[in-house]
Amino acid sequence: MQLQAFLAAATCGTFTAAAEELGMSQPAISDLIRRLEGELGAKLFVRGSRTLNLTSAGEQLLPHAEQAVASAALGAQAVRLQVELGGGTATFGLLRNADFYLNADLAKRFRTRYPNVRVRLVGQNSAETASNIANGVLEAGLVTLPIDDTGMDVLPIARDEVVFVTSDGSRARRRISIGAFAAGPLVLYDAHYATTDPARRQLNDRAQLVGERIDPVVEVEYLTTALSLVEEGFGDSIVCRAATKSTIMPDDLYTASFEEPMFDTLAFVKRRGQVLSPATRELVRLAWDALCAYQDTPHGTAEILVEPEDVQSFLER
Repeated sequence: MQLQAFLAAATCGTFTAAAEELGMSQPAISDLIRRLEGELGAKLFVRGSRTLNLTSAGEQLLPHAEQAVASAALGAQAVRLQVELGGGTATFGLLRNADFYLNADLAKRFRTRYPNVRVRLVGQNSAETASNIANGVLEAGLVTLPIDDTGMDVLPIARDEVVFVTSDGSRARRRISIGAFAAGPLVLYDAHYATTDPARRQLNDRAQLVGERIDPVVEVEYLTTALSLVEEGFGDSIVCRAATKSTIMPDDLYTASFEEPMFDTLAFVKRRGQVLSPATRELVRLAWDALCAYQDTPHGTAEILVEPEDVQSFLER
């Protein structure tokens, strides 16, 4: 409560306005701030005749207080939902490579907490996930960018490098150019979504800028199949860093970054202005928690791009 009072005072500019915002008395706000200052051993505000101004100590505390209050709000929401969720269905779309990042079983975790709520998790290419969200088939999803975002709320939350993979160690001794990549025999996956798959779109756009074309000799549907063909020498491919740390990665393949590093950017997506059901909001929150937990593991490769309060804001739009 002390940090909430501090944030309200910093935002509103007076203890009186902060008290009104929090539904408390002005003396109560003053007492909370005074106790916080006593615990920290520093003054947080310069008290002027009309407004409050942050001291240097207050300015240092502000971003940490914002993060702590946002995290507490997410936790409180989780507790309320555990009490409130007694039925319904949570619908959520997942990028095909979701298992690399969401180490915990998302459906299992959700059903353990909310046994009366049904779960529908649809794992497919991000282009199709985005289309299903736009059409109302799914409420929300975790996708890889770029997608067609017409009418969508999009929150990029993390990114993972996409690297060149080959069975020829000499081709992976240095960073590879898009021209050299396009010139080699290629084995690419997501054949069904060749023109709309986010990674393929990035490759095609980069090749076009240097007057080249991405023209694979083999197209397959699944990454595991592509890696097996690369291992047998049929061509080169691409793979996200997370996959290289997983059990699907053959030990005798080599990787290299692109000269201009390429990334899969992971994002939460929902229809613009749509109020998510409590069940789906909780599923998004659990997916965020799982991604953060993955990043904290020794093999975590995803770079988190946002703060907890950004996720909270996305859920409340």
